[in-house]
Amino acid sequence: MILKIRQAGEPVLRQKARPLSAEEIRDRSTQELIESMRETMQDAPGVGLAAPQVGIPVQLVVVEDQAQFLQKLSAEELAERERSAVAFHVLINPTIIVSGSEAVEFYEGCLSVAGFTGTVPRAREVRVKCLNERAEPVVIDAKGWYARILQHEIDHLDGTLYIDRMNPRSFSTIDNHARHVKTRPSNA
Repeated sequence: MILKIRQAGEPVLRQKARPLSAEEIRDRSTQELIESMRETMQDAPGVGLAAPQVGIPVQLVVVEDQAQFLQKLSAEELAERERSAVAFHVLINPTIIVSGSEAVEFYEGCLSVAGFTGTVPRAREVRVKCLNERAEPVVIDAKGWYARILQHEIDHLDGTLYIDRMNPRSFSTIDNHARHVKTRPSNA
């Protein structure tokens, strides 16, 4: 079932999400929510979706960076972003640890801030400890674009949007970004 994605200004996007117990994770209603979030993310389309974005303030995230999304980018863009396909997976009750001191800044968008983009500095490498959809512990070491996705989605669980972290002078509509920024060489 495709769920309604909440937009900036909705209170649920600004509150801290609550953790889920192992029993809640295994419950049919949570499993159905995971599947609905997957369908909603893919329909949008997006690379991640947090439960607060569909109006449910729990610490649950789905992530998938499909290979078809990468086909739109040049080899140089993929290398610059350190971006590769990421299989669908679920993160519940995640904690994030920055693995290095290097930060990188790229444009981000958000399904809950539809139609806009801005540059956001993020850690290049992170480690995430969480539970999966079976309430099993998982550790994820990520770098590059995957690390960015994880940081962005986990921010949602704390009531933080990318606009809180972005360089405010970079804020743009998607259309203007495509017309004025994307067409400039990377070193401009």
